[in-house]
Amino acid sequence: MSDAVDDTEAEGASGFATAQAVLGYVVRQLVDDPDAVSIELDDRGRRPVLNVHVGPGDMGRVIGKRGRVAQSIRTVVRAAAARDGGDVEVEFLD
Repeated sequence: MSDAVDDTEAEGASGFATAQAVLGYVVRQLVDDPDAVSIELDDRGRRPVLNVHVGPGDMGRVIGKRGRVAQSIRTVVRAAAARDGGDVEVEFLD
């Protein structure tokens, strides 16, 4: 079990390993093409931003009706970032 924690810490940048892992897992479960999902950390602004790119045709699944799925994803990822002691935004990009 401790090996899994060490791997997660090693892959995240700037202490957002848990948030990135949670975001990647949730989005890959929702889309038809999980291999097309990519997540980039942009920490140049006031608050770090996790930019999510998905394959063609999968954006609607991630956004959901009236943005409810996207808002739920943001809530869960912010909670995961709080576990790492930070705050993060999530943006869904084409």
